[in-house]
Amino acid sequence: MRRVQFIELHDQAWFPSFLRNYVTDALQFGFNLFKVYAPVAPLLQRVADSTGSRSIIDMCSGGGGPWLELSRRLKSRKGDAPAFQVWLTDKYPNLGAIHNIRAASENRVSFCPGSVDAMAVPLELKGFRTMFTSFHHFPPEEARAILQNAVDAGEGIGIFEIPRRAPSTIGLTFPFVLMLFVCTPWIRPFRWSRLLWTYLVPIIPLVLLFDGVVSCLRTYRPQELRALVSRVVASEYQWEIGERSGGVVPITYLIGYPRASSGELIK
Repeated sequence: MRRVQFIELHDQAWFPSFLRNYVTDALQFGFNLFKVYAPVAPLLQRVADSTGSRSIIDMCSGGGGPWLELSRRLKSRKGDAPAFQVWLTDKYPNLGAIHNIRAASENRVSFCPGSVDAMAVPLELKGFRTMFTSFHHFPPEEARAILQNAVDAGEGIGIFEIPRRAPSTIGLTFPFVLMLFVCTPWIRPFRWSRLLWTYLVPIIPLVLLFDGVVSCLRTYRPQELRALVSRVVASEYQWEIGERSGGVVPITYLIGYPRASSGELIK
């Protein structure tokens, strides 16, 4: 199955922002409910311990992604070391959802209210960069530019993807959207308009289904990630690419950081 560079509806600038927020709210609810990214916590912990970084810059955060759960799992290497601080960024930030995550995380998770382009992250945002369920949005040249921008800034980067170009994963999109359809009244903050656009005019579940299938078709396989990395101009950078099992579905990941910072290889 070849990669298909097609559009996802909620990515588009013309897509209504309030509907985009409802879509990202639903995705975040599902990720947190099933803790789908919990298996990558040891990878993040090892990178943080190897590099000494206590700051994480999450890009394309949407409704906050998995960080409410992951921020609880990451620990300081020493008891007196400063706690991890996660900064959420997005080109179209869902400010309402991010405010809620900040409060629920006891300020372990904060956010940058302005628009942040993953290909041109402001230099003042220093820390290990992450992307969850979003790297596939970018065609190869832009995806390479994201990696190159991190390297040029001397920052590490971690890419993590649940979607996969596999019939089994595409098939899971349908029950996942059905579950979100059923659970919509429990998504917070509660909005009557969310019910309207879910049940009476079912735009949200239809967009979730369409974009979910397209996400799977757009995702990069490990060998394609290796091809992207081979075109990044980076000396003394360490890269690890693979799939992490242990959750609902395997998680495809790419991790890179300056070799001078590394104490050991990531397994």
